Amino acid sequence: MQLKFPRRQFLLLAAGTAALPAMSGVATAQAYPARPVRVLVGFAPGQAVDIVTRIIGQRLSERLGQQFIIDNRPGAGGNIATEAVVRSPPDGYTLLAIGSNNLINATLYQNLSYDFIRDIAPVASIYHVPQVMEVNPSFPATTVPEFIAYAKAHPGEISFASAGNGSVAHVTGELFKMLTGINMLHVPYRGAAPALTDLIAGQVHVMFDNMPSSIEHIRAGTLRPLAVTATTRVEALADVPPLSDFVPGFETSAWAGIGAPKDTPAEIIDRLNGEINAALADPTIKARIAELGGQVLALSPGEYATRIAQETDKWAKVIKFAGASPG
Repeated sequence: MQLKFPRRQFLLLAAGTAALPAMSGVATAQAYPARPVRVLVGFAPGQAVDIVTRIIGQRLSERLGQQFIIDNRPGAGGNIATEAVVRSPPDGYTLLAIGSNNLINATLYQNLSYDFIRDIAPVASIYHVPQVMEVNPSFPATTVPEFIAYAKAHPGEISFASAGNGSVAHVTGELFKMLTGINMLHVPYRGAAPALTDLIAGQVHVMFDNMPSSIEHIRAGTLRPLAVTATTRVEALADVPPLSDFVPGFETSAWAGIGAPKDTPAEIIDRLNGEINAALADPTIKARIAELGGQVLALSPGEYATRIAQETDKWAKVIKFAGASPG
């Protein structure tokens, strides 16, 4: 027997059915998170991306009533953590701390098991921060021109440390070599902390480190800053000149944000984006990131995706020109 409904009742039923997917999305976002969320960081504790991820993770834990656990999984320039997130269920309970390394690795590594832009959904940008060119205080150069002159007078004798092959510190050093014509030996470490330890001990000569992991050493006088890689002076190191004053056009910065496996529900991504952007608007968090030398950068998921594509293309050109490789 065929059931018949008055037209008005039929339209109301149809409208209710059509609204179900939207209501389901709202319910998904409202119920999230129902358990702790894990945020994977591809580097050891103490590096810039780790520091700012912990700041945001703490705020998310407070706001959303579930722990956002920072899970450090260093190795392979951040690829181990990224691959783990790519393979995780797209349910919002495994997130990735995105760093500039992810945008560099897209070109640096030839045989990745994933495509970062395809397989990671941008959730929210957190900040961007310049690098600081720094030396051991005993190094016989107090300015960038003096450093360049010394390096040219001692070709191949200068070593520059980095947090690892393909790190921002690495490719920034390669860009410096490219634009100045000097020859330096790259010494990669497993993270910024051991690189800084050897720089402070005088085992290596120079590093282009992200400001958050170096700034306290600079303030303590155990490292001497020569320049920042921003195009203007940075408030946290107001007496340190931009590198572009001496090497025209030189500008680099590290980026940090949060990503999720592709196909993560848009409602969850939008909720996280809103909470993270609200945190970035908080004067306390703004001030904390400024103290680290960074600048908050609140973007929508779409805007963040555009920035990721632009930065990936920028670093691809540097890596190809320098012939940099992961090994």
